[in-house]
Amino acid sequence: MTIQVTHTHGERITVRSRDVELLSYVYAPDPDAFEARKPYIHPLRTLAGHQVSGYRPNDHRWHKGLQMTASHLSGQNFWGGNCYVHGEGYLRLPERVGSMRHDGFPALDVEDDRLHLTEELTWVENGGQEWAREERGITVHSVDEDAGSWALDWSIRLTNIRDEPLRFGSPTTAGRDMAGYTGLQWRGPRDFTGGDAFGPDAEKDAAGLMGTQGPWLAFTAEHDDVDAHSTLVFAHAPENLDKTSAIHESHWFVRSEPIPTVAFSWAFFDEFALPPGASFTYRYRVVVADGAWDSDRVATHLKGLTW
Repeated sequence: MTIQVTHTHGERITVRSRDVELLSYVYAPDPDAFEARKPYIHPLRTLAGHQVSGYRPNDHRWHKGLQMTASHLSGQNFWGGNCYVHGEGYLRLPERVGSMRHDGFPALDVEDDRLHLTEELTWVENGGQEWAREERGITVHSVDEDAGSWALDWSIRLTNIRDEPLRFGSPTTAGRDMAGYTGLQWRGPRDFTGGDAFGPDAEKDAAGLMGTQGPWLAFTAEHDDVDAHSTLVFAHAPENLDKTSAIHESHWFVRSEPIPTVAFSWAFFDEFALPPGASFTYRYRVVVADGAWDSDRVATHLKGLTW
């Protein structure tokens, strides 16, 4: 199937298939600095037009669709919102909240059924110091009407431009048990609360998957208003799970209750350091599908998608 791409310069890039807006990549800065200004994707929709992302929910205003985050980074918060401080809990510390500045699109290529963009960003700590340069890749592909699905690839190459190491962690590395959220994060819509999360071992649910490792994780739920289910599949590129190439091992942060969310956590249980001048890379894939897929269907579909 073909796609149509619209670039509203200075604001967003929108991808449509037929009359459905599949996504908007919003890079214009948000008004509230406390929410950690950074680009994000919202809405995300299936080919049938069902929305599968949430934006500024009342429980976490800084949750915005699909976004790259870093909850604990050398004392700064690039996730947004309150900061976890061991022994004191979550505190409103706006002086710790950083931002990601959009610097430009070196590449924005559109074919009939594929969009690929490269974005340059700078990670800026709250006082205005530039800490990191990022090269981000976003690719929309594999729009498949027969399967009722399409795929989004998200890559990051982050380089430390400080003169000291950048230290990546999470609330768990700061002392809160099983709260390892950081990295690429998806927030689901309100009607996904209580949905089913599963991996290759279909016997595990969201609670059982929290803090585990695996090549993919799926989340499926039934919508309000319409008689329909949707499924999202979150998958690692092979090198993400290769201890000889990845800077740090990844674990799943996943909740179905009280909120629907999944994150590819790159620092769940332990911190890692990025030396001055050094870089790291990760690649991720999100498949957006109509219907309630099961483990076998997810595995079969992922095998048909090359990296």
